[in-house]
Amino acid sequence: MTNFMEKALELAKEALIAQEVPVGCVFTDGERIIAESRNSVNVTRNPTRHAEINCIDAVVCYCKTNNIDFRGYFPKIIVYVTVEPCIMCAAALSELNVREVVYGCANDRFGGKTVLDVSNICTYSYLLTGNVLADEAMVLLKQFYKGTNPNAPECKVKKKN
Repeated sequence: MTNFMEKALELAKEALIAQEVPVGCVFTDGERIIAESRNSVNVTRNPTRHAEINCIDAVVCYCKTNNIDFRGYFPKIIVYVTVEPCIMCAAALSELNVREVVYGCANDRFGGKTVLDVSNICTYSYLLTGNVLADEAMVLLKQFYKGTNPNAPECKVKKKN
């Protein structure tokens, strides 16, 4: 389990270097990695390009290329992600019926369990395991948020004179 999370942490470090929110993700089918990615929101200028969504796209592409029904493939998948999936990603993973999600640190701002428990809304609920190499994941997030996000839009709040 920790080997896959360590790989996800490597991907999160790549995201940090690329000035993305440092989240890395690995999809496994048994003992092998079938998809891996990191956040690519800033580089694509697409707010949905989270690590989990990128991995979902890679699996769907793989299934199409190999004439595999992706609906039957996702229930075999275990997801390893450095940060608890956000509400959007948690809902997507639930809709695809992934077997399990293992995450590093909690997501106190957007978490699909911590902030809004997606399992109470979606008809399918995957097994969820947290706090796997959580300290390492949190260190990366703290490094990113120490500075300002150079790709974030300018604040439009009017300042009082």
